[in-house]
Amino acid sequence: MDTNQSQPATLPYQEGAQRNTSVRRSRLSAIWRGLVRDRALYLIAAPMLLYFLLFKYVPMWGVFIAFKNYTPYTGFWNSEWVGFAHFARFFSNEAFWQLLRNTLAINLLSLLLFFPLPILLSIMLNEVRKEWLKRIVQSVVYLPHFLSWVVISGITFLMLSTSDGIINKLIAGLGFAKFDFLTNQNVFWLLLTFQSIWKEAGWGTVIFLAAIASVDPQLYEAARMDGAGRLRQIWHVTLPAIRTVIIILLILRIGHMMDVGFEQVYLMTNGAVSEVADVFDTYVYRSGIQQAQFSYSTAVGLFKSIVGVILVVLTNRLAKKFGEGVY
Repeated sequence: MDTNQSQPATLPYQEGAQRNTSVRRSRLSAIWRGLVRDRALYLIAAPMLLYFLLFKYVPMWGVFIAFKNYTPYTGFWNSEWVGFAHFARFFSNEAFWQLLRNTLAINLLSLLLFFPLPILLSIMLNEVRKEWLKRIVQSVVYLPHFLSWVVISGITFLMLSTSDGIINKLIAGLGFAKFDFLTNQNVFWLLLTFQSIWKEAGWGTVIFLAAIASVDPQLYEAARMDGAGRLRQIWHVTLPAIRTVIIILLILRIGHMMDVGFEQVYLMTNGAVSEVADVFDTYVYRSGIQQAQFSYSTAVGLFKSIVGVILVVLTNRLAKKFGEGVY
């Protein structure tokens, strides 16, 4: 017998399987080395990851009651499965289009009037050369963020009330007729928008100021050597440098087009403006909490979430076509 006879050749599919196994092992090894190398960072992030896991992802199991006729007495598993019946009921409801109109109108006004203001404010603050003045202005514009909507609404009533409001007293003192701010349907959406601007515009500058601080100072020096003034530097250096941050925040903002702050709208709503004030959030509160229609209100909330995800994906794809977007 020939002892030097070679072993049977390995079949092609066996070679492919061995190669895939080797690739998987190398990937797992690389992942493990990365975990060991960055273990301190993962330990720091662990509480945040645990929070989102327990309070954001695990409760998502409950969205299945949108497809059931859920009652607390029968429980989750024993409740009747009704499929898309709650969605069909919601879309056929006469209030659906009114809710959609009000929600989109408020968010579009916020997108057009509120979203650009933190960018403009951060650029203006960045141009302030006296640090003590810059810190004072930052503190003043940040302060409303830490006030609750209850306090903001109370201040709004004190300022705009027809009988005792400071603004109406000034208007009357100038010889003009008092204006009904709080019960006028024509200005309600603008009123909510200006409230949001007052409360959150200053806080929104934090991210943009951080982005501006990361701009290479040599770019400004090169622009000055080319004869660019302050406005030219802002237009050709600052704005292009923070464009990615602006696009990302815009994508996230559009993802919330179906959400309106419940607390703000609920506190500012009265009988005279209910037709333009009723949004998806207040509708979910009435149907889900006050009327105990848990499955129906969950279906409404799930609809909002699905639309938000679709808007984020579409906006991100549109941004990619212009060279931006989240990859």
